[in-house]
Amino acid sequence: MVVDMSFSPARQQFIQEIQAPEPQIDLAKAALYLAQEEFPELEPMAYLNALDTMAVEIQERLPVERYPLRVLQVMNQYLFTDLGFVGSRENYYDPDNSYLNQVIDRRTGIPITLSLVYLALAQRIDFPMVGIGMPGHFLIRPDFADAGIYVDAFNQGEILFPVDCEARLSQIYGQPVQLQPEFLEPVGSRQFLARMLTNLKVIYVNQNQIDKALGAVERILLLFPEALSERRDRGLLYYQLDQWREARKDLEFYLAKMPSAPDEQVVRRLLERIDWAP
Repeated sequence: MVVDMSFSPARQQFIQEIQAPEPQIDLAKAALYLAQEEFPELEPMAYLNALDTMAVEIQERLPVERYPLRVLQVMNQYLFTDLGFVGSRENYYDPDNSYLNQVIDRRTGIPITLSLVYLALAQRIDFPMVGIGMPGHFLIRPDFADAGIYVDAFNQGEILFPVDCEARLSQIYGQPVQLQPEFLEPVGSRQFLARMLTNLKVIYVNQNQIDKALGAVERILLLFPEALSERRDRGLLYYQLDQWREARKDLEFYLAKMPSAPDEQVVRRLLERIDWAP
């Protein structure tokens, strides 16, 4: 991928980071470049250093025998009791909850960003963990064979077993939900970042901040260029911004690739309106 030099420095750095092979993408660094578009004065290295310092403090508290549950107990004590990190419940849809710098500064966030802090620290103490993109919620788990336990960073690092994950899903959706094996599959770095950006897209659309929603979709497409639903959504956002040429290009591309899409008639009507646009 050639980096477009017309992009902001933050966008250019984000692109460079996600070009790395999947295991080598630094999630914390990529998330800070993502946040830097919203907070141009942000200095990513200051936050990476803060994570380094936190990891050193955790390392100093670890016992000689680093049993997984004991490591998790130490991390939970440090993050949620000593530092006071907490899930943001009253202002869940505040966009700041999706920006890593704000989560670190305010010590509050949503499941995926609190999980990101946890993963970044685990990586720094050589305790392998992975993100789990459960529907409606986000968890993490130790990356050991048959670990069988999950950590809910939004709920003070609560340790969950699969039966607890099913109960949490049912609680979130307000009805019984049967746990499917794919619900507990690990997500890669690009999927992780795309889910963060999807949260921001939805928040900004609901707040009618269309330009910011567009920025989120653009970065999702940098991660997954073939994501047709995102290509359609970008066209819809261009339409709302009266950027007719760009909207037409994306919407026509979407229909060319998905001529029998469920929303095909809706998209065609929008294209007809573009024909009559001034």
